[in-house]
Amino acid sequence: MERPPSAPLLYGELARWWPLLSAPSEYEEEANLYRARLFDEARRPLRDVLELGSGGGNNASYLKEHFSMTLVDLSEDMLAVSRALNPECEHVAGDMRSVRLGRDFDAVFVHDAIDYMTTAEDLAAVFETAHVHLRPRGNALFVPDYVTETFSPSTDHGGHDGGDRSLRYLEWTHAPRRGESSYEVDFVYALREGDDLRVEHDRHRHGVFPRDLWLRLLEEQGFDAKAVAYELSDWPSGTMFVAVKR
Repeated sequence: MERPPSAPLLYGELARWWPLLSAPSEYEEEANLYRARLFDEARRPLRDVLELGSGGGNNASYLKEHFSMTLVDLSEDMLAVSRALNPECEHVAGDMRSVRLGRDFDAVFVHDAIDYMTTAEDLAAVFETAHVHLRPRGNALFVPDYVTETFSPSTDHGGHDGGDRSLRYLEWTHAPRRGESSYEVDFVYALREGDDLRVEHDRHRHGVFPRDLWLRLLEEQGFDAKAVAYELSDWPSGTMFVAVKR
């Protein structure tokens, strides 16, 4: 599957730098939160879990201790990063809006890759994909960065060292333009390899929608759904959506 020309560099030619931007060690707290929520909301035994938009596999590196994980991502380059981290998991290239694996699962998990859905139609398509792949009374967990009610512009920075390579980044999240359901996030990466340093700019476009729209679209796709507020040490006001297939 080819990467669209407008896709962020981070998921293509810069994918090998992903572990230095977002290290697996940073995900233990949140992965444990998602695991607990999946179990808390389960209406059937949980073994087989499908993750849509699995990226570099950081959440899966913890969830695989509790579930048999099948990981789907649009980017072949990111799947290669995840395979190195999670060789025991099945990896499949596919678009979360349209992929059909021809089998079902006890639960579906979608982390912040769902932020790349910039229209209500995109969002509904992901919910349909989740519904199609769930067994009766299976549950789904969706964790966007923001809903409209919690969004605010921000900046962040970070990065890691790894052997002879290092990365530092600046992240700048902009407010949506009036009347739009999407916003831009600019990243500036400083990439050091040996004594060579280069700088790259990467623009990401994310969607942001009201809680009520999320819940309505989930209900229309055949889920009983609710919004759940949560806190993490570096994310004080998050909202996740828990959905159970009717």
